[in-house]
Amino acid sequence: MKKSTFIFIATFVALATIAESSHGERPVEGELKPFLGAPRMEMKQVFQEQRFPNIVVTMDGTILASFGSSEVMVRRSTDGGATWGPSISIAKPGFQGGGMTVDETNGDILAFVEEKHPPAPLAVYRSSDDGKTWTRQETTIHADKNGHVPSMHMNDHGITLRHGKHKGRLVRPSRHYGKVNSREEWPNHYTNAIYSDDGGKTWHASDPFPENGTGEAAVAELSDGRIYYNSRVHWQERPRNTRRRSAISHDGGKTWQDWKIVDVLPDGHQHRSYGCMGGLVRLPVAGQDVLIYSNLDTPAAKRERISLWASFDGGKTWPVKRLVFDGTSAYSSLDAGRPGTPSEGLIYLHFEGGPGGGSQVARFNLAWLLDGESTEDGEIPQLD
Repeated sequence: MKKSTFIFIATFVALATIAESSHGERPVEGELKPFLGAPRMEMKQVFQEQRFPNIVVTMDGTILASFGSSEVMVRRSTDGGATWGPSISIAKPGFQGGGMTVDETNGDILAFVEEKHPPAPLAVYRSSDDGKTWTRQETTIHADKNGHVPSMHMNDHGITLRHGKHKGRLVRPSRHYGKVNSREEWPNHYTNAIYSDDGGKTWHASDPFPENGTGEAAVAELSDGRIYYNSRVHWQERPRNTRRRSAISHDGGKTWQDWKIVDVLPDGHQHRSYGCMGGLVRLPVAGQDVLIYSNLDTPAAKRERISLWASFDGGKTWPVKRLVFDGTSAYSSLDAGRPGTPSEGLIYLHFEGGPGGGSQVARFNLAWLLDGESTEDGEIPQLD
């Protein structure tokens, strides 16, 4: 079998315009107000062993936290993250392959699982019952223009596009891993994305991210239909190799332009020669581009101090940050609550480490993050 088998500007009537999905005409974007109010932050351990976190919020507002480096498991919360059900196995053996994607057109959830640490064969599992059960599906992922079938390993979750001519398209970050994960191969690594217009059965690969030596990325659709891309660095010889990278797609995730180094965002601790997986989400607020980013914020020579940053202009500036946990922490993933569900108004961070180790889910609102410290990179606008 060959490898190849395996922007639109949206016009808003007002900022309160509600984007809708075809999943029961459920609103997928609403107002900013539910994310404000009294500051709120709570944290709970959800897994005790293994590695590699991911988190998504389903169309019904169920929180799905997945984890796993030998068996991929998921836990569900139907009350906005207050309590969690038992672990459900997605695949055993299995290696978390960059987590999940919620299809907002029908409510299905896709989970990407690799057999072992990549490069490794990939399988895709589908849930049509809000994460209760999972079935392996036949999936075709086409090679990119360099002839490489992308790996999914530890990129953050995928998204469904809500605006423009590609509305309904599934997009998720991916990467080319080289022959093996070793320093001599890092110059050949690069991130990209895969996208699907048939509900996740067939995927095409985007052009590579404009910089080699990158890996473990995250995507967010902006309110005008452009896609914001934020990537880890995975090559010690790149300039300012402990700061994040970003780019923009104007064509639904096929190509990436406007590459730059995001100096204000750390990419893991600053005494290592390469970065750390971070989380990214755009709050589901119509007509506004509030982005939240997670990663480590420490000059120490170890992974610790998981923190959050907020942008109010689609990633141009990041004026505020706040510490989540002042201790051992590592990879992280982010998603946001959905309008009209128990998750509304809350942001969800799933990260490695924290009190007792394993992984934690922190749920918080934007008001809590706004009480953080200034980064001196832009200003916080008037929010209402």
